[in-house]
Formats: sequence, C-alpha cells, structure tokens
Amino acid sequence: MTSRPHRKSRPPQALELVLPATSANLGPAFDAAALALELFLTVRARPAKEFSIVAKGRNAEICQNLENNLTLNTYREVLQAEGKPVQPLALRIENQSPIGKGCGSSASARLAGIALAVHFGELNWTDDRIVGEASRREHHPDNSAACWMGGLTVARMSNEGEAQIAKIAPKGKWSLLLAVPEESLSTEKARSALPLQYSRADAVTNIQNSMLLLAAFTQGRKDLLASSLEDRIHQPYRASLCPLLPVLQKLGSASGILGIALSGAGPSVLIFLDAKANLRQAKTQIAAHLRAHRLSAELIPTRISNVGASQASGWKKR
Repeated sequence: MTSRPHRKSRPPQALELVLPATSANLGPAFDAAALALELFLTVRARPAKEFSIVAKGRNAEICQNLENNLTLNTYREVLQAEGKPVQPLALRIENQSPIGKGCGSSASARLAGIALAVHFGELNWTDDRIVGEASRREHHPDNSAACWMGGLTVARMSNEGEAQIAKIAPKGKWSLLLAVPEESLSTEKARSALPLQYSRADAVTNIQNSMLLLAAFTQGRKDLLASSLEDRIHQPYRASLCPLLPVLQKLGSASGILGIALSGAGPSVLIFLDAKANLRQAKTQIAAHLRAHRLSAELIPTRISNVGASQASGWKKR
C-alpha cells in the first residue's frame, strides 16, 4: 500500500484588520472603561520580500514611517519573543483616527502589530491574551479592550498577564462629537500631571460616579450623563494641559449637550449629544463658543462602534 505524500501546511496569507478608535476613562472610569468609536484604522497585510508601507488618510506621514513604526515594531517584538521567524510584510494602511490626541491610536497600532504576529506567526492566542499583551505595553487595558471587542468595555489586568474584559452594548442611540485640537499631548506628559495620592472623598465620589455611568449606558439613562461624568481623579489635574475641557464644560446642557469628558488622556474632548439635537447647529454653537475663548478644534461627528477588531470580517482567529 503506497502512503500518501505529506503535505506541508499552507503559510498564512493576506490579512485585513479594521480597528476602531477609542475614547477611554469616560470621566470617572479612569483606566477602567472605554468606548469604541466609528473612526477606523484599516491595515491590509501580505507576505513580501521586504517591509513596505503605503498609507493614506489622516496622519498618513506617521503611519507610513518605516523607521519607527509602532505596528511593525510590535509585530517584530511579539514574534521574536515567541521564537518565530519574522516574515516581512507589505502593508496598506488607511487611517481615520487622530494620532496623539487621546483617541487610542497607540492601542490600535499595537493591537494591529499583535494581530499580525498572531496571524503570520500562527500563534494560538485567545482574545484575552491579545488584549493582555496590548494592555501590558500600554500600561492600562481600557483602550485595548474597547478597540478589540467594540462597544463599551470595562477591563482590568489579571495576575497572569491576561485581560479580564466585560463588553456592554450601550442601550439606545448615542450621538457623539470629538473636539480635536491641533496640538497633540503625550500620554507620559498627561500622566505626570496626576498626584500620587487622593483623598477618600475623591475616591468614593469617583466610584459612585463610575457605577452611575455604567447604569446610564446599560439602561439608556442619558439624563444621568452630566453628573455621572464628573471626575476628581484625572480631569481636574489635566485641565491646564487640555484647555478645551474647562471651556467646553461651561456649555452645560446648551446646544443639546448631554455630557462632556476628556477623551483618554486628552487633549481631545468627547461630547455626548442629544440624539434629537441638530448636529449642524450644535457644531456651529460649539465652534462659536470656542472662538469666544480664543480656541479652536476640529469637530468630528461619530458614534459608538459595537464591532471591534476581533469581530471585523477581515480577522480570522486561527
């Protein structure tokens, strides 16, 4: 009886990743919760003889930088740590999300690199391990969890280095505006503004508000947003670095605004609007208010993305 020749396994082929931008912290939920937004980083990768990047969209010059590319650096580091060969890739990138503005750009870039390593290195990694690896590199799990899972996520790191994630689909329709200034702000600088200790009163207030905020999303209680987004842990200390925040907070419920929070570490600000509000009118009033305070910002309409990178059609978990 003639035995059949052994067939070599087919090497991984092209991969497409669609990673949403994220807005973390959400006022009092510091380093614990984030929303995925309908602004996407799309990465198409195929095996090649050498590394190359073609990028278009927002901040294309940063995305196509081969010398210090966060996605490719992460891809190489994960494969090397796992003892896998580093397959050169040709990347095509299309970016919609502001970089360095508090919209989770570093988390999405790192997750892209990790997902590429899992795919082309044929690593058998779970979602928890993928998010855990990104969170370890980010030093907090909120952005990574929301980007990978979509919707509203609450996350923490376990002692095993994996992320423990709860995903929630917020009830009802949520209309959002991102107010994005021209200047960027590094996470390190934003972190350095925070105190080393907090009072019990501030800690208790933030716990109460973050629980109330979770209830607002799960029950569709938009009337709770304004008070539940109040924060005493990071926003008051970052206000001087993020001048849009205190100025926009003065608007209160004007222009159909339901609530305002710093997006991630800033300097961008996430604005929650009444779904019945006239978007064009709201943008006009907000822009006029900023001009009156000698400030300006790009106002980007968006919504919550309930689909994260792991559910996008291009990602095939091996």
